[in-house]
Amino acid sequence: MTLRLEPGTPAPPFTLPDEDGKPVSLADYRGKKVVLYFYPQAMTPACTTQACEFRDNSAALAQAGYAVIGVSPDESERLGRFRDRDALTFPLLSDPDHAVMETYGTWGEKINYGRPYQGVIRSTFVIDERGIITHALYNVKATGHVARVIKLLGLSA
Repeated sequence: MTLRLEPGTPAPPFTLPDEDGKPVSLADYRGKKVVLYFYPQAMTPACTTQACEFRDNSAALAQAGYAVIGVSPDESERLGRFRDRDALTFPLLSDPDHAVMETYGTWGEKINYGRPYQGVIRSTFVIDERGIITHALYNVKATGHVARVIKLLGLSA
């Protein structure tokens, strides 16, 4: 069974390479609010929809003081192509060995056409300025999810 993080707990620290291979740490965002989301694969239809919805709502999120960070198992090079292709405006981090995903409970058993397999559990975490998780949303749908996050945070797009 996969561990699930709960609101009120500290967000596990991490450092991962971004789409350019540069290390990015959660600690770099201390003092800022963060929307951290985990997605299965760059440049797939659902993941593109979700990333573009974050991009299209980045002004509302930034105005409210939120930084957005995406994490997937893709290599940095693929993430760079994803960023460039879809004009994404936030860091995309590479976690190919799933270490951070496992820490956040976003890597685990999924079922496709009745067959179990290990994969990314699409999830989003809202982290406050002190590094505390305020919202932990597991098994989210890509389409419309960003609107749900905006509403949950009491923002308007």
